[in-house]
Amino acid sequence: MYTYYKTAAAAIALAGATFSMPAIANDREIAASVEADYDSYLAPLFVHFHKNPELSFLETKTAKRMAKELRAVGMDVTEGVGGTGVVGMMRNGDGPLILLRADMDGLPVPEKSGLDYASTAMQVGQDGKEYPVMHACGHDVHITSMVGTARRLMAMKDQWSGTIMFVVQPAEERVGGAKAMLEDGLYDRFGKPDYALALHVGSNMETGTITASEGIQYSSADSVDIMVPGIGAHGASPHTGRDPVYIASQIVTALQSIVSREIGPLSPAVITVGSIHSGTKHNIISDRADLQLTVRANDERTRAQLLAAIERIAVNMGKTHGLPDDLPVTVKVSEGTPVTNNDPELARRLNSVIQRDLGAEVFIPFSQGGMGAEDFAYFVADEYGVPGYYFRVGGTPAEAFEAAENGGPRVPSHHSPLFKIAPRESVTLGTRAMIAAVMDLAPVK
Repeated sequence: MYTYYKTAAAAIALAGATFSMPAIANDREIAASVEADYDSYLAPLFVHFHKNPELSFLETKTAKRMAKELRAVGMDVTEGVGGTGVVGMMRNGDGPLILLRADMDGLPVPEKSGLDYASTAMQVGQDGKEYPVMHACGHDVHITSMVGTARRLMAMKDQWSGTIMFVVQPAEERVGGAKAMLEDGLYDRFGKPDYALALHVGSNMETGTITASEGIQYSSADSVDIMVPGIGAHGASPHTGRDPVYIASQIVTALQSIVSREIGPLSPAVITVGSIHSGTKHNIISDRADLQLTVRANDERTRAQLLAAIERIAVNMGKTHGLPDDLPVTVKVSEGTPVTNNDPELARRLNSVIQRDLGAEVFIPFSQGGMGAEDFAYFVADEYGVPGYYFRVGGTPAEAFEAAENGGPRVPSHHSPLFKIAPRESVTLGTRAMIAAVMDLAPVK
């Protein structure tokens, strides 16, 4: 992994003729302003967000703080969009309407990063259970960078023209927040954007680097719940009942045949059973088992094929093991998001802008690297016709990768209790890149 990310210098050759374009703004001056803003304002704001994470759709305090920050910049702010979502409108004359999105929810993970500002937050989730909460995916970087971007763009209003829609989105981790905001009339109330932009910090990328695809950026993701009924019995007399644990185990094994034997070998697909629960005692055959799956694909046809096959196998496995018709296995998709695709033309344009304004060495070749997912896809769905651009910003210093290669601690992945990134490098570079993109898309008329 580290070898790949050390090839950033090779991207210089990709810049080509892009340097013949005149720079919209002097990035050296912007960089200095962003760095100064980080020292005086953004650094404590990041620490505040990191220490006070909130679960999906319950980000009330985070939303209030973001609304306060955006109002302080001088824009019109609306709260409560799609639940806890916040929308800020920065109007600056004629020009395009550009949506900038930052997600704000944390995860039910106990932080073990060792940072002196580590989260100790606890929160009761929507299910009524209390959880430790952590920003284990970098959303604190995203909202801090949004504030930095807003502050700089307001200070530079003489250098761009148009309207910026700042969308502070809830529940990305539940892949439901974007859809909720749209269903609450986001585009009807605030206008359909000409462009939609977003960023994500990456712990598997070196600080000082940026990457973005000219096509697929993230896979689809669906959360699937399978309920396997059983007929309870004594553990010493299994023949008198129907064991849901055994049936569920057969389902888990059979599901893997979908990817290996039904999906074409050149079509990426993942079915992972992340949770299985049943029973209360050694010698009691339960009357129910519950499975939770995550399902990933890189196109909608494969996605539909996976979901259909999961239901077929699960339901018929129950029948195979003698479950009566009035006790069927049930399959439900509880959460889902489509594939996130960057608009090719827009991505080529802004990738060139980043190389031109921030330096060719900053931009590295894109690699999907896994089957992560994003509900940003809803903002740029085909039904809206909004060109989208999503880029990743490196969050881990090179020395950490070098140490890992030499037998030191592994670089923690996203969603790990050990997750941590370098906030200054992540926030400032993300802010500079977002400013460069806006300045290119919304030039002074």
